[in-house]
Order: sequence, then C-alpha cells, then structure tokens
Amino acid sequence: MTATDRAVELVQVAAEAASDKLGQEIIAYDVSEQLMITDAFVLCSAPNDRQVRAIVDEVEDQLRIKSGAKPVRREGERDGRWVLLDYAEIIVHVQHEEERGFYGLERLWKDCPEIELPEGSRGAERTPLNE
Repeated sequence: MTATDRAVELVQVAAEAASDKLGQEIIAYDVSEQLMITDAFVLCSAPNDRQVRAIVDEVEDQLRIKSGAKPVRREGERDGRWVLLDYAEIIVHVQHEEERGFYGLERLWKDCPEIELPEGSRGAERTPLNE
C-alpha cells in the first residue's frame, strides 16, 4: 500500500504553497503503510509565529483553489507554534522552528518513503536558533 495519486497531488500543492510563503525545510513522507488514518505527512517550519500562520493560510487557500480540498480538522492555530491541517488523505504540520527541533517528527518518520516534491518546493534551510 502506498499513498494515492490524490494524496501525492495534495502534498505537492501544499509544499508549493508553503514554499511560496518562505516555509523552511519542507519534506513529505508516505506514511500509508504505518498509519491507517492518512497517506502522507507534510512537514514545514518557520522562524516565528506570524510566519507559521501565513504558511497555514496559504496552504489552505491553495489546496482549496487548486484541488478543491478543505481541512477536516485544524489544530494549534491560536498559539501559532504548531498548526496541524488534517485533509484526511494528508496531514500538514507547520511548526515554529523551535517546536520542530524539539519534537523531531523527521526522526519518527524517517523509515517511511519520502515523497518527491516539485523543484523549488523544499523551502529554505532552517534558521539556526542561535542567530
């Protein structure tokens, strides 16, 4: 079992949207064999709460416009530190860089296959925390 074509399409739209709003280190994993609730995770971070919210808004807008997708659930919006957008087929995690470093979702899902993202949709390198 692998991610559906629809899930991969949603991942690519989400990654492009996050990159357009200067998301950092965008990566996607096919988690369909590990989880029954979704096919893919998109991970992204930003250096501040405001940027997290801007990325979340753009991801939602572009998924609605380009794919007709609306989130089933949205969590963490108030704090702007870690927002989760659940689209059933995919889940988008937009984290403040401190949360991303602390929780290390990449370490949890590193054994899952990575989903290739379009050129220019992987975002910038994360800002070092000591700067």
